Amino acid sequence: MKLTYKESGVDVQAADKLVADYGQLASAASTQHVLSGIGGFAGFLALPQGYKEPVLVACTDGVGTKLRLLIDANQAETAGKDAAAMCLNDLATSGASPLFMLDYLATGKLEPNTARQVVAGFADYCQRASCALLGGETAEMPGFYPPGDFDVAGFAVGVVDRQRIVTGEGCRAGDVVIGLASSGLHSNGFSLVRLLLEQGLLELTDDILNPTRLYLPLAQDLASREGVKAMAHITGGGLPGNVARTIPKDLDAVLNLNSWDRSDVFAAMAKAGVQQEEMLSTFNMGIGFTVVCDPAQAEEIMDTCRGAGVEGWEIGYLAPGKGRVKFGGRV
Repeated sequence: MKLTYKESGVDVQAADKLVADYGQLASAASTQHVLSGIGGFAGFLALPQGYKEPVLVACTDGVGTKLRLLIDANQAETAGKDAAAMCLNDLATSGASPLFMLDYLATGKLEPNTARQVVAGFADYCQRASCALLGGETAEMPGFYPPGDFDVAGFAVGVVDRQRIVTGEGCRAGDVVIGLASSGLHSNGFSLVRLLLEQGLLELTDDILNPTRLYLPLAQDLASREGVKAMAHITGGGLPGNVARTIPKDLDAVLNLNSWDRSDVFAAMAKAGVQQEEMLSTFNMGIGFTVVCDPAQAEEIMDTCRGAGVEGWEIGYLAPGKGRVKFGGRV
């Protein structure tokens, strides 16, 4: 038998053919600062002018076990969007502008259509964020992944002037916490979701599979507004684990659980037996991003959010404390 790399399960020629497709998809997400993108050993991007003290900001993330449901539902493009949003939303909390993103796709056997969909998801969200999809990696790893399975991750880099970094240091007691609506569960808590689905305690709905909402364009606008002091992306750890990361240790965030709308999936999980404390520390509970601001700017900021197509609510306030998140009301 003729022994070749292809016989071992790796088709280099098929991967090479996809590079041109990747380049076409990424071209829609290119920016004026890209010097060289997909196709070489590395991507090149010139740092934009106009920054007095430029600080680079970097984030990386994946999709988690939501990927199992997306693969089974043939929604590879959503996987690309999720990985992109998880990175870009994290980047947005600092007030940074995205420069570029890289994608990583690993699979047992390369399926060209699936690979195109994943990269198309990245490209779509990068274009919306005015972020260059500068390059990436497609790894064909026979024996590591079952047929049809894949893993995906993203890596994003942005820039912000040192003096304009949103740090939360200016937060004061009496400041308002504004919550921005999520598009569903986003990409966290899916090991528990899958357990509920397997036990027949939960039905698979759009709120479960919807792509993670991209907050970055809106968050960039908000970061430039007077009175905005802190921003948080609500991911693993829920509201308690993420809002607390953005406020000083001598303040608490006091949130009212009855102050915003939630999709039915959260009520369904509560009915299935998931306790309120567990839900709050696992899921976003309908709030995918939070903004702490001066009370005088709260209405203007919520109007801006709604004008961008994202519902926003005043969900709480800051009070003297120990850097914790406290709740009133019930799920």
